[in-house]
Amino acid sequence: MTKKDDFIFKGLNVIAWVIFVGLCIEAGALVVNFVYSIFKPEIIHNLYQKLDLSDMYHRSQLAYYGVYSFILVISIMKAYLFYIVINLLLKLDLKSPFNHFVSEQIMRISQYTFYIGILSYIAKETVKNLQHHGFNIDGVNKFWGDSQAFILMAAIIYIIALIFKKGIEIQQENDLTI
Repeated sequence: MTKKDDFIFKGLNVIAWVIFVGLCIEAGALVVNFVYSIFKPEIIHNLYQKLDLSDMYHRSQLAYYGVYSFILVISIMKAYLFYIVINLLLKLDLKSPFNHFVSEQIMRISQYTFYIGILSYIAKETVKNLQHHGFNIDGVNKFWGDSQAFILMAAIIYIIALIFKKGIEIQQENDLTI
C-alpha cells in the first residue's frame, strides 16, 4: 500500500469518527429531550434543533410519541451504523482485506442502511398522513428526507458485500491449491 493510500485510509477513518461522534451527540440530545419532555411537557416547544412539536403534543399525544419515536430510532440507528463502520475500519487489514469479519461487517452495514431507509420512508409517509389531518409537521422531515438515498446505498453496499463474499471463496480456493 502506498503512502497516499495509507493517508487516505487514515483520513477516512478520522472522518468516520467525526461523523460517529456527531451522530451520537445528536441521538443523545434527542433522547435527553424526549425523556425531559415526558416529565415537563411545557418545554416541547423548545426541543433540540428548534423542533417545535407542541401543537402535535396538545392535539394528540399518540401522534407526538409516534413521530418522536421515529426520530429517535432513526437517529440511534444512524449512530449505530457508523459504529459498525468504525469497527470495520479499526479491524480492516488492507494487506489481506478478504476475510469473514470484513464480509460480515459489510453485510451488516448494508442491512442497517436498508433498515434506516425503510424506516425513514415509513416515517415520511406517516408524517405526510398526519399533515393531511391538519398536524403541523414543520422541521421533522429533515430527519428522514433521505430515505431513497439510504435504500439505494444499501443496494450498492449489498453488491459490495457479495463481491467480498466471492473474493473470500476465491481466496480460500487459491490457498487450497497452493
